[in-house]
Amino acid sequence: MLKLDVASRCCPICGNNDGAKLFAEENINLDLYDQFAFASRKVPEYMHWRLWECAACDVVYANPAPVAGQLTRLYLEAAFSSSIEARYAGRTYGRLLKRIAARLPDRLAAIDIGTGDGAFLNELLDQQFSRVIGIEASAAPIASADPRVRPLIRHELFHPGSFSEGEFTLVTCFQTIEHVSEPLELVREVWRILKPGGALFLIGHNRRALSAKLLGFRSPIFDIEHLQLFSPRSFSRMLERAGFRQVEVRPFLNAYPISYWSRLLPFPKRVKQAVLTILDRTRAGEILIPLPAGNLAAVAYK
Repeated sequence: MLKLDVASRCCPICGNNDGAKLFAEENINLDLYDQFAFASRKVPEYMHWRLWECAACDVVYANPAPVAGQLTRLYLEAAFSSSIEARYAGRTYGRLLKRIAARLPDRLAAIDIGTGDGAFLNELLDQQFSRVIGIEASAAPIASADPRVRPLIRHELFHPGSFSEGEFTLVTCFQTIEHVSEPLELVREVWRILKPGGALFLIGHNRRALSAKLLGFRSPIFDIEHLQLFSPRSFSRMLERAGFRQVEVRPFLNAYPISYWSRLLPFPKRVKQAVLTILDRTRAGEILIPLPAGNLAAVAYK
C-alpha cells in the first residue's frame, strides 16, 4: 500500500488558521490508489484529505496535506487517458479566450500552466499567439500530445524565477490551481511575468456551485488531488492579494460527451460500468452535452 508523507499547512490565501473550522474529516483509502489517482479527468474515487474552511477567505483547504516533493513524484508518475475530454475542454476554453484576447495589448507570448497534452496550445496557436509554451509535470500526457504542440511543452513544474519579468501577455491555468501546494505564490509569480495589461485566465472548481451542494461529498471536486477548493469570493480574494486588478469571476457551461458526464456521476461501480459499456457500444456516449458543471472562469489583469 502507498504511504504518503504529510505536513500541516495554513490557509493558502491568508496564511494562517485563525478562525478556520473543520469542514470534513479525512476520507482516504490508499488501497484504492492506482496510477490514475493523480491523473486528470479520471473516474472519481471520492477520497479527500481532512478539510478546513477559512471564514475570512471562503476557501476549503487540506490540512495536513502531502509534502511538495512527494506531490512532484506523484504527478510525474500519473497515467493519462483523457485526450478526447481535453480536446473538448480546450474548445470550451478557446471560446472564452476570444473575449479576453481582444482586450490584450498584443498576442506575442502565452504560457499554459498544467497544460496536460497541450490541447489548449492548439487554441492559442489558432488565435494567433506568436510564442506559445506549455508547462506540464506529468510525462504521460506529453507523450500523448499532438505533434503540432508537443515540442512546445516543457516537462517540469512552474517554478518562480523560471521566466523574466513582463515576458508574457497571457498566462492560462486550467483545473490546476486546486492541485498546487502554494496557489497564492503561483499567482504572484504569474503577476510578475505578465507585462502591463496582460491577463491571467484561470479555471477552477466552484465549491459553492449547485452541483457541489446537491452531490455533497459525492461530488468529484472532493478528491485526493485537490489541496484547496475555491469559491467566487476566494478566487477574487487570492487574485487581488497577488496584485491583480479588474478581476472577473463567473460560471460557464462545459461541453463534454455523455460518456464523460456518466463517469462523474456517483453511481455504484457496476452500474456505472454497465452504463458506460452501453454508451460505448451504441456510440450514444459521443453526443455532446453542455452543462453547468460547477466550474469558474476567472480573468485578472495586471
